[in-house]
Amino acid sequence: MKFLIINGPNLNFLGIREPEIYGKRDFGALIALCEQTCSENGIECETYQSNHEGDIVDRIQAAYGKIDGIVINPAAYTHTSVAIPDALKAVGIPTVEVHLSDINAREEFRRRSFVSPVAVKTICGKGFDGYVEAILYLKEYLEKS
Repeated sequence: MKFLIINGPNLNFLGIREPEIYGKRDFGALIALCEQTCSENGIECETYQSNHEGDIVDRIQAAYGKIDGIVINPAAYTHTSVAIPDALKAVGIPTVEVHLSDINAREEFRRRSFVSPVAVKTICGKGFDGYVEAILYLKEYLEKS
């Protein structure tokens, strides 16, 4: 089983950007947690981060036929991108959307996700633990399919 974990814009600045919202742990710690969680559960994983929408679309498309599941935090593109959910629909790879903060309890513009309708599950407001939950949920989902 192989997962692709995608992180969108500004997530590479975790620990620096608004630590009161996103926490004080850095991006390296997040990637290490994801890799450890996958390893402990017999999942091979690739991680990817980009601040560019088209690069994220390209990476999703490149996963076609090679990746079993995607965990994605589209970050700001959650609320603005039609291209990212279109790419996810095109490849047909089961996807779990994850957000560090509770986007439903934040500014009005953050409450709409273009990705949620194409995801098998959305997890938000659980910080780094949300990624662990997303990985484990996706594994179980794929095993049942």
